[in-house]
Amino acid sequence: MTETDRRFMALALALAQRGLGNVWPNPAVGCVIVQGGRIVGRGFTQPGGRPHAEPVALAQAGATARGATAYVTLEPCAHHGKTPPCAEALVAAGVARVVTALTDPDPRVSGRGHAILRAAGVVVTEGVMAAEAEAQQIGFLSRLRLGRPMLTLKLATSFDGRIATATGESRWITGPEARRRVHGLRACHDAVLVGGGTARADDPLLTVRGLGAVRQPVRIVASRRLDLPRAALAASIPEAPLWLMHGPAAPAEALDWWHNRGARTFEVAESGAGLAPLALLSVLGQAGLTRVFCEGGGQLAASLLAADMVQDMVGFTAGLALGADAQAGVGPLGLTRLADATRFQLVSVQTVGTDLMHRWRRI
Repeated sequence: MTETDRRFMALALALAQRGLGNVWPNPAVGCVIVQGGRIVGRGFTQPGGRPHAEPVALAQAGATARGATAYVTLEPCAHHGKTPPCAEALVAAGVARVVTALTDPDPRVSGRGHAILRAAGVVVTEGVMAAEAEAQQIGFLSRLRLGRPMLTLKLATSFDGRIATATGESRWITGPEARRRVHGLRACHDAVLVGGGTARADDPLLTVRGLGAVRQPVRIVASRRLDLPRAALAASIPEAPLWLMHGPAAPAEALDWWHNRGARTFEVAESGAGLAPLALLSVLGQAGLTRVFCEGGGQLAASLLAADMVQDMVGFTAGLALGADAQAGVGPLGLTRLADATRFQLVSVQTVGTDLMHRWRRI
C-alpha cells in the first residue's frame, strides 16, 4: 500500500461518509477517479441508494477515466439489479486500475466484482484502509453478517448518570450545542429508536431539525401494546416515516388506528417484560435498516445492553448532579460481577458547548 493509495482512499472514505443514513439498504460507498495524479471524478452513493458511487464519479470523469485509477471504498457490485453492475461500468469506461478497501460480503457480489475487473485486464489492489472502511461500514456489514443493523445507544445525562429528576423533568440537562449535535447524529443513521416509556413521557417528534433540508430517518417506537400518545407522532407521519414495534397481544384497535394514519407496524416476539431485543433488531434488519440510533429510555437501553446488541455508545455528560432519587440513564441490568458487564473502548472525547461528548465502541 502506497501513501498515494492511502491519500486517495481517505478521500473516497470521506465522500462515503456523506451517504450514511441516506442510502439504506445499500452501503454508503465513495469513489475517486485519478488520472496522472489529478482527481478527475468524485462520487458517493446518492440518497435512496442510487445511483451508486462509481457511475457518479465516471460521469464526472468522462473520457478522462480511460487509463485512470479508481479508488472505491467497497468492492464494485457485480449483479444486475435496478442498475447495471458497477464493475462492468468501470471496465466499459476503460479504467486501468481499481483500488478497493473491502470485499463486499453480499453473496451476489463477494469477490465477483473483483473477478470481473481482473478478467477484463484491470489491475486490482485490495485492502487499502480496510480497518477504516470496516468501521465506517459496520451497519451494512452487520446486516449482512448478523441479520440485524448496528445499534448506537445515545445517553444525555447528568454527571452522575441521570436522565431526569425524581419528578421526571428532563428538559434540558444538556445544552443547545449538544442537542444540535444529536440532530446531526440522527441524520447519519437510518432510523431513530425509542421505547414506549419515552414516547409516553415526552410524545417526541424524533425528527432531524435545524439542519436544513435532510432526508428524515425512520422513527421507531418499541411498545408491546401500542399504548402510545397519538399527537405529535401521528401528526408528523407525512414528514417522517413511523414504524411501531409491538408484541403479539397489541390491541386490534390500536393497530388499525395507526395503520389508517400511515404508520407501519411490526409484530415482535416478547422476552420477559418486553420485546425481545434480538428479535426486534432482526425484524429491522429484514426491513432493510443498517444503522439504528437508540435514544432510550432506561428500560430499553438496559434490555439492549443486557442482550449485547449495542455496537456504539455516544454519551453527552452535563456538569450537574441530580442525585440517587433521580431517574437513571440505564435501567436495572441484574449484574452481580464486574466481569459480566459488557466492555466498550473509548473512541473519542470532545467538548460540545458546555457538555462533554464521548464515543465508545464494543470491544
